[in-house]
Amino acid sequence: MRESDPFERVADILRDFIARSAAHDANDEFVSENFVDLKNARLMSAAVPVELGGDGLDQQNLSDLLRSMTRACTSTALAYSMHTHVVALLAWRWRNQKAPVDAVLKRIAAEQIMLISSGGSDWLESSGTAERVDGGFLIKGTKGFASGVLAGTLLNTSAVYNDPETGPTVLHFMVPLNAKEVTIETNWRAMGMRGTGSHQVHIDGFFVADAAIALKRPRGNWHPLFHIISMIAFPLIYSVYYGVAEAMRDAALDLVKRRPLTPQLIDLAGALDTELAAARVALADMLVATNGQPGPDTTNRMFQDRSNLARALLATADKALELAHGGGYLRTNPVERLFRDIQAARYHPLAPYAQRDLAGRMALGLPLDGKLC
Repeated sequence: MRESDPFERVADILRDFIARSAAHDANDEFVSENFVDLKNARLMSAAVPVELGGDGLDQQNLSDLLRSMTRACTSTALAYSMHTHVVALLAWRWRNQKAPVDAVLKRIAAEQIMLISSGGSDWLESSGTAERVDGGFLIKGTKGFASGVLAGTLLNTSAVYNDPETGPTVLHFMVPLNAKEVTIETNWRAMGMRGTGSHQVHIDGFFVADAAIALKRPRGNWHPLFHIISMIAFPLIYSVYYGVAEAMRDAALDLVKRRPLTPQLIDLAGALDTELAAARVALADMLVATNGQPGPDTTNRMFQDRSNLARALLATADKALELAHGGGYLRTNPVERLFRDIQAARYHPLAPYAQRDLAGRMALGLPLDGKLC
């Protein structure tokens, strides 16, 4: 094995992921052993540039890595994607904007630490409060859907400061998860993706120094950072869901091949592969778009693809369950678990209404923020 090849390193641990996945799903347990394996295999730095000690994988290769991981354990792949997209974002900013993020990228490579994101639940509005004190801010808030938090080191998050001059302002910063002001409520009980450990994080009075504030922005408005996030994060997150659909397709076909084939079954198999093909086209376009420049046009393209991809993935899951028939309804078959897991594809930004609002504004030449005219 070449130490520098992350695909070989991940292949060495996937068999163990497969062996553990059903138990984690059945017991609502975080896939903690898998993240020990990922750290030992030095895979937390897959997206860190080579110059800073990582593997330097681009978006296409990261997508392929996530899809291979999904075949072994969907929850591990999804939680890993949440760390990886933050790292990929930092790497993009280091390369393209000369952002001073090399210290954290080097730390990820050297220590194999895990970054946790609250971005999906915070998004443009953010949540929690920042109180101005001497030298910085005191942060209070509860952050939900913090996937992988039990294995995490730093929480990449934000809070709202009511600036007396400029109004509600979102502050971005990182919080060490071992800080005394931080508690994790292990309350993740979900239909699917049960092993992601997407628990709530409570922050009560954590001090963030002025120098540690990475960004200040108006609350609720599109900021250039979110155009970069949209371009980098969502192709990686949805690569996992595409991998779920691929695995569900294969499991359903494996079941149906054991039965006498009929014209109806052949038609269902064709419908299944047609929906998966639509998903494949949407994901491929997302990955192509990551080679462009962040901005409203790329963001609009990403979220149109995200809507089309999610719709095709859910349709693929419906066809796979129909094709598998009663066997796919049983918890002893992977089709059942994969069907539950893929339902989470509905819930990442942007929700359908918000995506159509963005697309409509772009089509009509309206501002993305504020009043219509």
